[in-house]
Amino acid sequence: MTLSSCTAHYGEDSVGSFPYFEYNVPRNVTTVVGQTAFLHCRVEQLGDKAVSWIRKRDLHILTAGILTYTSDQRFQVIRPDKSENWTLQIKFPQERDGGIYECQVNTEPKMSLAFQLNVVEAKAHVLGPADLYVKTGSSLALTCILSQGPHDLGTIFWYKGSNIIEYKEVEANDIVEQPRVRLKTEWTEQLTSRLTISKLLPTDSGNYSCVPTMAESASVNVHVINGEHPAAMQHGNANTASPCALSVNLLISLYCTLATLYTSTVDGIR
Repeated sequence: MTLSSCTAHYGEDSVGSFPYFEYNVPRNVTTVVGQTAFLHCRVEQLGDKAVSWIRKRDLHILTAGILTYTSDQRFQVIRPDKSENWTLQIKFPQERDGGIYECQVNTEPKMSLAFQLNVVEAKAHVLGPADLYVKTGSSLALTCILSQGPHDLGTIFWYKGSNIIEYKEVEANDIVEQPRVRLKTEWTEQLTSRLTISKLLPTDSGNYSCVPTMAESASVNVHVINGEHPAAMQHGNANTASPCALSVNLLISLYCTLATLYTSTVDGIR
């Protein structure tokens, strides 16, 4: 169902003082789970008519005038004194709250303007494996992306364990030594944050978390090693037998030796 298929339009060319909607407002609104959503309905020349908000999927009346007609107190209409704006506020929205909402005016015939609300679950993602092995003295580059949700998600913070990572912005033309820790966050088609740490030390090992303002975080475990092969650290050295295997081999060797001695002794007696 499209927005235009479920609305009755009245424009500024309406006769006399008949109410009309202001169309220069966002009508396809996207928010993230937990971030308060606002649907802005503006009605000009309302006169003695009333504005209501209806949830389309079940035709539930949410508000009428400035009064709320639902037990779900997350829904509320905001209308400044003598304003033409009738804004439906939805606190702590969940994905199930997504759908079409109608702003209605009790004219004859009834006027209605539809708004599409999209509620998405925004999650951050750190590129690469969950466990990262890097050598002492080399550089670490972590990239965190957030591709869902509107562009008002704020920014991204980086943590090592429970401690926020502090960094200092340095201009490219500054004649100073570049800091060991650098952070760059930018919007393109998505929110991207890059954490770079140069000249790694063993103490740089730990859990690094990318924490967006309005989305689920993501993390990666960083292991700073002194030249050991990561596979050896993860899976053990395939050429090195376990203590249990050594014990079994020793017993077999001892058994074979005793069997050989026994056979030699019997042959000598014969």
